[in-house]
Amino acid sequence: MSLAAAWASVDDRAAADFWCTLEDRRPRLLPQREASLFFAALGGLVAGDDDRAGHAALLMVLGRAYRRYDLLPHATTIGDALLATLARHAPHPLWTTVGERAVDYATHAVRRAAAGVGGGPAWWPAQVIGHERPSPGIAILTVRPWRRLPHHPGQAIPVCTPRLPGRWRWLSPANLPRADGTVELHVRAVPAGAVSHRLVHEVRPGELLWLGPPGNTGLRLDPTRTGDLLLVAGGTGLAPLRALVEQVAAAPGGRQVTLVVGVRAFVDLYDAIALDKLQCAHDWLTIVPAFSDDPCAEPAEQGDALTIALDHHRPDQHIYLCGPPAMLAAARRRLFALDVPAVRIHLPESFTR
Repeated sequence: MSLAAAWASVDDRAAADFWCTLEDRRPRLLPQREASLFFAALGGLVAGDDDRAGHAALLMVLGRAYRRYDLLPHATTIGDALLATLARHAPHPLWTTVGERAVDYATHAVRRAAAGVGGGPAWWPAQVIGHERPSPGIAILTVRPWRRLPHHPGQAIPVCTPRLPGRWRWLSPANLPRADGTVELHVRAVPAGAVSHRLVHEVRPGELLWLGPPGNTGLRLDPTRTGDLLLVAGGTGLAPLRALVEQVAAAPGGRQVTLVVGVRAFVDLYDAIALDKLQCAHDWLTIVPAFSDDPCAEPAEQGDALTIALDHHRPDQHIYLCGPPAMLAAARRRLFALDVPAVRIHLPESFTR
């Protein structure tokens, strides 16, 4: 049995027991209302996650929680309380043979993460108020945080569903911050993606999600620049780029924007209604679909997103790309081969992929 399997066997009473154990050893260290989510996140980190992006999301959330509640001086006490709780609720020799080393590793990782995150809440409860399935395997979720989430276009946020406590995944808001505080999230269910599967196929309006602190991804649009933009989206990589379009719409400044949206076929163009509204409202915006596997598409629209985008590239543009890892790897090679300056190429940082 692995640590992950041992962690999966922990029963529902463990979080309350963890808080009581911690309260006995260090009273008033952690608010009881936060104990369940904190316990799930810390246990998930100790158990390990093969997904690097999920691991980074956990560290972002826990690093902020340790700073928020001044837990770093008490990290050893917290780790001991966690191991004691796990030994009672998921008794297995692994907790005594390798559990201490795993907790020690997690503690050091959280210390490093805490040093690199700002202050503020570690998570925001948010209610799902809309859940649409515009295309097979894709959902558009609209959520309303209980308190305003301070996000910017191009950022990504860790997201967790109580259906899988302790599992956090990055998603990018598809919108400029709204007056009503709602956030729109685009999710594709991916193979072996437990969180994405539940968000797409199981979560319903009225349910609770948790949103973690927004993190920069390398896709922030500098408001002081006024040059034209070429935005290249693959699949749900459209979300942060649509948010950039909304940012330009709020203060256009005369720049021209071309957004290339890459999908396999017309049925996969899941956000077509919102894109049509944007294009009709702004004469500086050109939206170009790119169909990689649709023989009915117009000849100028047949091909992968990057190939179609290069037909629209001009030397003065800044290029922002977001999509599958293979698309991003190919984009870096092809743009460098065309002598596009690195300063004009904006790719999402690898931790969110």
